[in-house]
Amino acid sequence: MRFPLSLTRAMTGYIVRQRLAGRKRFPLVLMLEPLHACNLTCTGCGRIREYAGTIKEKLTVEECLQAVDECGAPVVSICGGEPMIYAEIESLVAQILQRRKHVYLCTNGMFIRRKLHGFMPTSRFFFNVHLDGMEQTHDKLVERAGVFNEAVEGIKAAKQAGFLVCTNTTIYRETDMHEIAVLLRFLRELGVDGFMLSPAYPYAAVHQTNPHAAREIFLTRAEVHEKFRQARTLLRGLKLNTSPVYLEFLRGERTLRCAAWASPTRNVRGWKGPCYLITDRHYRRYQDLLEQTDWESLGQGNDPRCEDCMVHCGFEPAAVLGVNRRLGDALKMALWQLT
Repeated sequence: MRFPLSLTRAMTGYIVRQRLAGRKRFPLVLMLEPLHACNLTCTGCGRIREYAGTIKEKLTVEECLQAVDECGAPVVSICGGEPMIYAEIESLVAQILQRRKHVYLCTNGMFIRRKLHGFMPTSRFFFNVHLDGMEQTHDKLVERAGVFNEAVEGIKAAKQAGFLVCTNTTIYRETDMHEIAVLLRFLRELGVDGFMLSPAYPYAAVHQTNPHAAREIFLTRAEVHEKFRQARTLLRGLKLNTSPVYLEFLRGERTLRCAAWASPTRNVRGWKGPCYLITDRHYRRYQDLLEQTDWESLGQGNDPRCEDCMVHCGFEPAAVLGVNRRLGDALKMALWQLT
């Protein structure tokens, strides 16, 4: 199967319950950012730029757990910053798992070997390692030599210890899709359990602080379509965690309405609104974010900031929930999960 049975069962049951309750908008994945500090300064990272003023602040474990309970999403993506440098990361993961949630720990991979003993393998926990190319390309993008090799050693150690591991790869303007195919086949040989792909999204904070880099790396919507059309054959046969409906959207074969409300972000300033990329304000409560955001005013054709956005945490939920669904989509998603 594409995902562990426990995740499929939990997500399916959760969506059915929300639908039966008549809820129009509900979260699928909580993007939890305990801190924004990081040991790297990646060229395309907006977090270390947007939150430079609070880079030394962090959420307490209690605040993180309160966000998990308040939101109620079945999946928690712990990101940042680099969450592996959060001093209580092992305790935080353990307590979220005790709540029967599924956890994706998003990391650059440099601390996996050092901290592996603090985690326990389970079908509800993934290390999600960010890799944007083979060694030379990846180390250039993260602006430090040796990061690729350390991440690979971390993946090997995690797999040997019985953990589930997936990877997340960002596709930039200069990304060679043939290299991405080589990367994913290399990772498959290491036993990696799945691969997520996402286009480089136009992060406002990077545009403001480094406009030259922003022009060099971020993709327009048309460029995203071209990149993923190139990749159709190259990536065939690989265990992509990117759904077939979302891939059709990336190739320009269909439209999806953004469902950013399904992936709310909680960080040191509060609930980030309206979405992962755009910051108009931070809310004290999750319910305030949900009720006070004009969701209908967002998306392509409505807000100019959304024109080139095709980020997975806004549009993958749309694919899962059947936003702009077509006849046969349910069967397509089911077969994708089972293969």
